[in-house]
Amino acid sequence: MLKAPSIFIFSLILSLFPSLAYSQDTSSITGILTGTIINASTQAPINGATIVVNGTKIGSRSNSQGKFTLRSIPVGIISIKATAIGFEPRTLSDIAISSGKPATITILLSEKAVQLEATEVEASYFQRSPETITSTQLLNSEDIRRAPGVQEDVIRAVALLPGVNVTSAGRNDLIVRGGAPFENLFVVDNIEVPNINHFGSQGSTGGPLSLINIDFVREVSFSAGGFSSRFGDRVSSLTNISLREGNEERFGGEINFSATGFGVIAEGPISDKGSYFVSARRSYLDILFKALGFSFIPDYWDFQTKISYRLDDKNSLSFLTIGALDKITFNNDDEEDRYSNSRINSPTQDQYFSGLTWKHLITGSDMNGYALVTLGRTYSAFNTAQRDSNLMTLFNNTSVEGENSLRTDLFLQLSPGTEIIVGNIIKYASLLDYDLFLDSRFRRNQSGTPIGLDVDSSFTAFRNATHATLVLTSDAWKATFGARLDYYDFLQETTYLSPRLTISYALNQVSTLNLSAGRYYQSPSFIWLMGDPSNQQQLKAIRADQIVLGYELQLAADLKFQVEGYYKWYGNYAARLFRPQAVLAPSGFDDVQNDIPFGLEPLISSSTGYARGIEAFIQKKMGEIPLYGLMSLTINESRFSGLDGIDRPGAFDARIIFNIAAGYRFNENWEISTKFRYSTGAPTTPFVEDPNEPLYGQLNFQQYNAGERLPAFHSMDLRIDRRWNFEGFLLITYIDIQNIYNRKNANNYRFDQRLGQGVVNFAGAGVIPSLGINVEF
Repeated sequence: MLKAPSIFIFSLILSLFPSLAYSQDTSSITGILTGTIINASTQAPINGATIVVNGTKIGSRSNSQGKFTLRSIPVGIISIKATAIGFEPRTLSDIAISSGKPATITILLSEKAVQLEATEVEASYFQRSPETITSTQLLNSEDIRRAPGVQEDVIRAVALLPGVNVTSAGRNDLIVRGGAPFENLFVVDNIEVPNINHFGSQGSTGGPLSLINIDFVREVSFSAGGFSSRFGDRVSSLTNISLREGNEERFGGEINFSATGFGVIAEGPISDKGSYFVSARRSYLDILFKALGFSFIPDYWDFQTKISYRLDDKNSLSFLTIGALDKITFNNDDEEDRYSNSRINSPTQDQYFSGLTWKHLITGSDMNGYALVTLGRTYSAFNTAQRDSNLMTLFNNTSVEGENSLRTDLFLQLSPGTEIIVGNIIKYASLLDYDLFLDSRFRRNQSGTPIGLDVDSSFTAFRNATHATLVLTSDAWKATFGARLDYYDFLQETTYLSPRLTISYALNQVSTLNLSAGRYYQSPSFIWLMGDPSNQQQLKAIRADQIVLGYELQLAADLKFQVEGYYKWYGNYAARLFRPQAVLAPSGFDDVQNDIPFGLEPLISSSTGYARGIEAFIQKKMGEIPLYGLMSLTINESRFSGLDGIDRPGAFDARIIFNIAAGYRFNENWEISTKFRYSTGAPTTPFVEDPNEPLYGQLNFQQYNAGERLPAFHSMDLRIDRRWNFEGFLLITYIDIQNIYNRKNANNYRFDQRLGQGVVNFAGAGVIPSLGINVEF
C-alpha cells in the first residue's frame, strides 16, 4: 500500500504532467547555436574549424575570430562534432536548443600529438584538463542542471564525483579524500573566492546553497588532488568554475520559479564587440517557512553580472561581479521555539566578489600563447549570533573580511611538445575587522576552567605566490614539472616551497596510466588568528604531501572508466590546546554549546595525519543511446593525532562512499533522472552527561571520536523534466523529489538539555518535492 507522501507525490506528477504518450509536434520549430572555437593551449581562435550537428546535415565553419553560428536547428537536446586540421576532434553533447534565446558555447580543441603511425581517431565526448592529469573531472551546465536533488547547485553536483562526501543532507560542505571543508579551493573566472555559498561558514567553504546561477556556468573542472602549481593555498581540492559569455546574437531572457525562489535573467550583445548577462534571484523561503510554522526563517538575494568586450583581435576584457544578501530571523513566540532556536548559530551576512580580467593573445613565429591578468576583490560582512532560550547572548560575531588581489599568468607554447606556465598572485587583505564575544561557559580549557572571549581587533594581511610549470608532451607521454613559492606576512614562518610532478603514459589509444606527486600548503583562516594572542606566532601553513596513481580506460567515445589510489600525509595541522585530543576541523553552523566555534581558541601547528583510499569511477555521456549517468565508489580512511600523540579517526572519516546517478531522455521533450547516494557514518564524540562536571553538556574529548558512529547515510532522488517549445519562447517544467523513500538520515550528534544526554539529530524534512518553471525567450 502506498504511504501518504507517496500518494501525494504520485498525484502531483499526474496533475503537473500530461501522459508520456502525448507528444508535442515541434518539427517546424527551430533554434540557434552560436559559439567560439579556440586552441586549448594558446587560447587563439581557430579559423576554418568545422562544426556539424550530429545526425543532420546542419553545419558551419568558424571565422577568423573562431566564431560560428548554426541556424534552423530542430529544437531539443543535440550533440555536435568539431574538427580542425591539426587538432583532436571533439564531440560536445547535451546542448539545449530552444525556440527561446540562442544557445552559446565555447569549444576548446587540443592540438594533435605526433603520431608514429596513421590511425583513425574517434571524436571523444570527454575533454582532459590541459594542466591537471590526475583526479580531475569536467562537468557542464547540463550535467549539473538535470542532476536530481542537487537543486541546480554547482557544489552539490561535484559531491557525486569520486572521493567526495558531504557533512549532512542539508549542506554542501565538501569532504574530499578525508580532508576538512576548509581545505578546498574555489575559483570563479580566475578569482579565488573564500566561500561561494549563501549563509557560508566563516573560515571554511561550505553552506546550504551555492550563489552561482547555473544558467551562467560553462564548465566546472573539479580536481580531488594533484592539481597544478598555478593553484595553491589549499591542500585538498580545486573547483574551477568557468562562466559563459552572454549570447551575441540578440537579446534574450529567462524567468524561473522554483519551490524556494524566483529569478530573472537578461543577456545580449554589446555592438559587435561583446556581450553581457545579468541576473537577480530572491528566495521566498521566509514566506514558506513562516507558513509552515518554522521558527528558523532564512531569506536571501543574489545578483550576478558579466560583461565581455573585445578590444581588438588580440585583446579582450571581461568584468564579473557576484553578490548576495543573506538574512536569518527567528520566531521566538513560545518556549518551544526559543529552545529550538537556542541550538542555532545564525549566519546573517552580505558578500560579493568581483574581477576585471584582461586577456592578451601572443602570436609569433617562435612561440604562441596568452597572458591573463585579473584584478579582483572579495568581501564578506558577517553578523553571527547565538542566544539561549532566555534570549541571552551566548556568542556574537560581527566581522568584516575584505581582500584585494592581482593575478598574472603567462601561458607560452615554445613548440608543439613544450609549454611553460608562469605567474604570480598578490593578495592584500586591507580590511580584517573582528568584534567577537563567547560566553565563558562554552570556552573552557583542558581542566574545565572557563575562559571567555571578548575581542575587538583588526589587522591587515599580505600574501604572495609565484609559480612555474613546464609541460612536455610526446607521442605517448605527457609530463608536468612545477613549483610554487608562497609567502604569508602574518605568520611567524613566512615562506613555503611546493614542488609538483605529474606523468601520464598512453598504453594505447584508449588506456592511460597517470601519476602525480606534490606538496601543498595552506595558510590558516584569518578568524583563527583571533582565538588567542599567541596564534599568530604558533600557527604555520598546513602541509599536505600527496601521491596519486591512476588508470583510465575509454570504453567508447561516450563511456569511460577510471580507478585511482591515493595517499596524503598531513603536517603542521592546527592542534587545539584546550582539546589536546583533537585537531581543528570546523564545518557547518557550529553550535557553541557543543564546542568552541570557528577556531576561536589557542592553536598550535603540531598535529599530523593521513588519508588514503581507492576510487572507481565510470561515466556515460549522452550519445547515440539517450542514456547518461555516472557511478563512483570510494573506499578510504583518514586519521589524525592531536597534542596527546594518539592516532584517532578523522572527524569526517566515512569509510565507504557510493554514488550513482542516471537519466534517460525519451524524446526532445521528456527526460527522467534519478540519483542514489550512500556513505557510512562519521565518528562521534560522547557528551559529558554528569551534571556535576564543569563541562556538563559539552563534548567529552577524553573519548574524542570514540563514540558510536552515526547511522549510514543513504537517500534517493528523482527528477522529471518536460520541455515545451513554442514559437519565440521555451517553457520548462520539472518536479524534483528529494529523499523519495523518506529516509531519516542523521545530521549530527548533539546534547539534549531536557534529556540530559547526547542524541542523534535526524533530518526532519522527510520527502521533499520541489516544482520548477523556467521560461526562456
